[in-house]
Amino acid sequence: MSSREPENTEEQSLIKQYQQSGDLEVLGKLYGKYMHLVYGVCLKYLKNRENSQDAVTEIFEKVIVGLADSKVKNFKSWLFVVTKNFCLMKLRSSRYRQEQRQQDINEVFVENSLFMHPSHEDGEMESDLSKLEVCLEQLKLEQKVCIKMFYMDKKTYVEIVDMTSYDLKKVKSYIQNGKRNLRLCMNS
Repeated sequence: MSSREPENTEEQSLIKQYQQSGDLEVLGKLYGKYMHLVYGVCLKYLKNRENSQDAVTEIFEKVIVGLADSKVKNFKSWLFVVTKNFCLMKLRSSRYRQEQRQQDINEVFVENSLFMHPSHEDGEMESDLSKLEVCLEQLKLEQKVCIKMFYMDKKTYVEIVDMTSYDLKKVKSYIQNGKRNLRLCMNS
C-alpha cells in the first residue's frame, strides 16, 4: 500500500459521504485541501487576483453540483480539469462580452442614427439625445443602474455584481431587458 492510497481512500470516503448526504461541510473539507491549487490555476489563466479569488468561489459552486452525481476516482485531477475548463470558459465569455458590448453600443446608438449619419442636424441629434435621456429615466431602477454602469462607466458584469449586489444572471437580464426597452422607447 503506497502513501497515496490512504489519502485517496479518505477522499473517496468524503466524496461518498457528500454524495449521500449533500453536506456542504463535508465537501468543504475536501475542497479546502485544494483551494490554494484552484486559486493558482485561476491566477495562471485569469491573470488577475480579484477575478481568481471570485473564481475559487464560483468553482466551489460548480463542484457542489458536479460532484453530486459524478464518479470521481481522483478528486485532485477532476478538480484541476473543472478549474481549467471554468477558466477557459471565463476567458472566452470575457472576449465575447467585449465584442457583444461593442455590438450593443452600435445597436442602441447607430440603429437610432444618433451619431453616424452626417445628415443629422445638430438640433435633431440634440433631440435624439434628449429622448435617450428621457427613455433612460423611464427604465426600472435596476435596468437603469446596470445600463449606465455597463455602457457609460464601462463596467464588466462582475464589477456590476460587486457594486450592486445583484445576482450575475439578474445583471445580464437587466442589461438585456433595459437595452430592449430603450430601443422600443427610442423608436416610438
